[in-house]
Amino acid sequence: MVTNFKFDFYSPMNISNYSLNQTMRYQLALLDNLDHLTKIHCENVANLTCRICEYLGCKRDFILYATMCAYLHDIGKIFIPRNILFKDGKLTDEEYEIIKNHTVFGYNLCMKDPKLKTFAEGALYHHECLDGSGYPNAVSGKEIPYASQIIHVADVYDALVTKRHYTTHVNISSTLKDLIKEATPPSKIIALDALSNSNRGKVNRKVLRCLFKVVIDDTLYEISSTKEYVSHLKTELSRLIQISEFDIQRNKKKSQKSKEFYENGMKILFAHNENFDNYKDVLEDYRKAIDLKLELIDNLYKEIKIIKKLKC
Repeated sequence: MVTNFKFDFYSPMNISNYSLNQTMRYQLALLDNLDHLTKIHCENVANLTCRICEYLGCKRDFILYATMCAYLHDIGKIFIPRNILFKDGKLTDEEYEIIKNHTVFGYNLCMKDPKLKTFAEGALYHHECLDGSGYPNAVSGKEIPYASQIIHVADVYDALVTKRHYTTHVNISSTLKDLIKEATPPSKIIALDALSNSNRGKVNRKVLRCLFKVVIDDTLYEISSTKEYVSHLKTELSRLIQISEFDIQRNKKKSQKSKEFYENGMKILFAHNENFDNYKDVLEDYRKAIDLKLELIDNLYKEIKIIKKLKC
């Protein structure tokens, strides 16, 4: 049968432009104290942060700094009770307040460690919003460090992708549209104290536009990977078509010797678990798989067109 191809949506990419120094290796070891899902999330956010910074044209030292802050942004979750962190249902108001404390817990942990003190802002500010609606301190605008503004966008995006269980970039534009709403200022001023931040959304628009470019890169990578897989499928399909042709010739022959000639040819071409009885089903599976992957590629190209038209 055909092996089910699954695109690894967020395999942590090797940050090849920057050698992992001692501090970063120390950080990565520290992430082992986190649960598996939070650790993967931290790696994803660091990956996204690094690549967004590159599109922003940030200097190398700042990119490395922001990336390291991103690795640590959720480190405070090691202090959150697991029954709250992994609760299936909706959190109570009290439980949500406990979850929010991970920002302060992470900040305090970093500040107490000489190796991590420099990167404490990633933990403290990554849930702050430009319009002042975030936590833990409800700061706004330029009060939020630039690195944390970048991490915030990467964090929200990866959280949405994880929650929606994407296995491909098809329909990823719907998540980006939700982020555009986060970047859009509210249409109405509800209170006078909101007036100073009324022209701001929750997230940095410039950073969000760079995230779009990163997502397009990832979508193009998925297209490339899928095309490579289709090439493999077509090779296997050619082999099975050859088996089918041998079978046709075998059925035309009357002498046993001639039949055995084609049977031996078929045996040579059979892959693992393939035989005279099931090869036609396998052949049909490959044809269907190719059609599905070609449709996927087409949909991914359409998705890129949608993303390029998005405005924030």
